[in-house]
Amino acid sequence: MTMTADERVADVGMARRLLIRPELGAVVGLVVVFVFFAAQSPVFRSPAGIANWLDPAATLGIMAVAVALLMIGGEFDLSAGVLTGTSGLILVTLATRFGFNVWPAMLVGLVVALAVGLANGLIVTRTRLPSFIVTLGTFLMLQGVNLGVTKAITGTVQVSGLRRAEGFEGASAVLAGTIEIGGTSFRIAILWWILVTAVATWVLMRSRAGNWIFAVGGNEQAARAVGVPAARTKIALFMTTAFAAWLVGSILALRYTSVQANIGIGQEFIYIIAAVIGGCLLTGGYGSAIGAAIGAVIFGMADKGIVFLGWDADWFKFFLGAMLLLATLANRLVRRYAEEVKH
Repeated sequence: MTMTADERVADVGMARRLLIRPELGAVVGLVVVFVFFAAQSPVFRSPAGIANWLDPAATLGIMAVAVALLMIGGEFDLSAGVLTGTSGLILVTLATRFGFNVWPAMLVGLVVALAVGLANGLIVTRTRLPSFIVTLGTFLMLQGVNLGVTKAITGTVQVSGLRRAEGFEGASAVLAGTIEIGGTSFRIAILWWILVTAVATWVLMRSRAGNWIFAVGGNEQAARAVGVPAARTKIALFMTTAFAAWLVGSILALRYTSVQANIGIGQEFIYIIAAVIGGCLLTGGYGSAIGAAIGAVIFGMADKGIVFLGWDADWFKFFLGAMLLLATLANRLVRRYAEEVKH
């Protein structure tokens, strides 16, 4: 049967839509990385191996998705990593040193995290200072507070003993437990990661807020001119990143039952790398929550795959750098092609 002209046009249109998707490069990278490690390590492709590399991908993915939303909105948050530590420290300190139930302690951590996100957003939108500078300042202040307060309370740089706190078992089951699938244990954090990714994707693709995020990231002045609440949108994005930091900080604190005062430092760059690998542009206005989640999977596969192959762990940093450069080039080409298609 001969294909009609309309069908051919439809096929070309579908192909073009796929080619201009921001997560295209991440999907290709995911396949390449998986095939590379799976071909050399039976453990890597086994159910236990998959559970192993999805574990770090989950906590990274929650943060990467939130950071991706912020980057699409045209901003950065360099305090996101250390804020995970702040949230965890508040939870463990209140529960072990001041007798709080775990749930109220987590609530206090959430309030503090959202306050930090609100402060970042207000300073950026009111002063017009670059978010890079504002959140770098927040990063340094939180780092000092984490170390100073922890030392003052415990005399060390670590707070531990969360397992003995009231409410620990219930909170741990919800945020840090495991589920059995086919006889293999998977971290429940994976479900939280999927939920966060699904909500973020719906917001970006199906809601008015998603249109606002793309608009303020692409051209803030033009967005303001057509009535987009640019300041409120950016403040909400900073608070979303802070919420994700609280969630990840709480998951890790409940999982390990202790928190080091320096936890999370340096992770902010990993979040940005995952978002960029997933298709986000550093200039804003373009990206994907699903892409950022895929970037986190690539991170998890490389992190554990290198171990499974018995390589020196130092090669992981080389891999991250190479992936960042390749992803940035790929994103630039995809964006250029997308602009050509529109015209």
